[in-house]
Amino acid sequence: MKPRVVIVGLGPGDVELLTVGTRDAINAIPTQFVRTRRHPAAVVMEAATSFDDVYESASSIDDVYPAIVERLISAATESGEILYAVPGSPIVAEHTVELLLADDRCEVEIIPALSFLDLTWARLRIDPVSVGVRIIDGHRFAVEAAGERGPLLVAQCDSSDVLSDVKLALDAGIDSCLEPDATVTVLQRLGLPDEVVEEIPWPDLDRIAADHLTSIYIPELAAPVAQELVRFAELVAVLRAECPWDREQTHDSLRRHLLEESYEVLEAIDHLDVDAGTGYEHLEEELGDLLFQVLFHSQLASEEGQFTIADVALNVHDKLRSRHPHVFGDVEAEDSEAVVRNWEQIKKDEKGRESVFDGVPDAIPALLYALKIQKKAGALTGVDPSALPVSASIESTLRDFGATTDDQTTGALLFAIVDEARRAGIDPETALRAAAVNYRDAARSAELGGRAGL
Repeated sequence: MKPRVVIVGLGPGDVELLTVGTRDAINAIPTQFVRTRRHPAAVVMEAATSFDDVYESASSIDDVYPAIVERLISAATESGEILYAVPGSPIVAEHTVELLLADDRCEVEIIPALSFLDLTWARLRIDPVSVGVRIIDGHRFAVEAAGERGPLLVAQCDSSDVLSDVKLALDAGIDSCLEPDATVTVLQRLGLPDEVVEEIPWPDLDRIAADHLTSIYIPELAAPVAQELVRFAELVAVLRAECPWDREQTHDSLRRHLLEESYEVLEAIDHLDVDAGTGYEHLEEELGDLLFQVLFHSQLASEEGQFTIADVALNVHDKLRSRHPHVFGDVEAEDSEAVVRNWEQIKKDEKGRESVFDGVPDAIPALLYALKIQKKAGALTGVDPSALPVSASIESTLRDFGATTDDQTTGALLFAIVDEARRAGIDPETALRAAAVNYRDAARSAELGGRAGL
């Protein structure tokens, strides 16, 4: 016969809210355990063994619940039957109960009890079913609240750190999830003499003296909490922690993967037909693979305490805003060339660089390098183009190339072609790739046609 664990709830607070079923079980089962004594009604179980020591010794909260379950099953195996008491109701926000129900080593009986939710709805004077309240764990707010618009009841806000994380998640995007003048309701120690139910401005969330009997009610969000990106970032963190391959990676080892994914995005763009509306599914997939690389490098940096993906997003957001004064400021930009000139000057000032050419990576492909420095040179003011070593025409460069074919004349010809393409608004990389693909296809047809004639 399997060992038996009888689970009761200690209710939301005051001992007067204990059910008759809970009291009868306490009187009937001698071997007793309580998850924590940090609950007012735990005084009725003075002889019970608590698991507060597990909370104090565990390296993370995720280690606490499995450890408690192991000790409970061990005790039940030894005694045959034990009583396990939890705060509130056994079936509301109790991870140890979930683990026990999923464990086939023991038989579990749950005796219903009042939860903090029963008092919460009474104090808020709402029907949670009719208004559609979603209950969120404060420790996982950024993930569990992803995509939600409210109303939300954020439970287990047991520390100022948790409330601070909730506030940061609400304010993490470009637009805050709550209006500046929005309020939230704080509910603390419901059913006890020092009960608190009050509305406060949401920016004051992290100023609350939180305890293990604290919840927050958010009636409505102006914008949903970040959704898929948050879940994606969490997935990358899990892979990094649990996948042997991911654990071995470094910034350096990921270099080739970043490069490969970048080229695969370019290939997907090459096959995109905007008019026909085809190729978007492939581009979406490849962009996801490239985004994974960005998140992976951000995860590695966060493990070193350097930055997170949120810092990356904030950095590029602020940078783009500062480099578009013609959009967000009072600077005039009559055309795209003026935008480029403003961009280069702002970038130069931000980086403290002497030249606009500082910061152009030497390691990028030569064709792209030539294009980038030509664009930067074109954005300069007060520079005489004739003073630069670029031929006045392709024709003159070709004449030099025909007279002498060496590295210098070949490089000059390629550089002149890039310059001509830039002036015509043509991307030389794309043009060269298209020509190479056409050549490949023609050569392949000739190859296969020759085989067919054999």
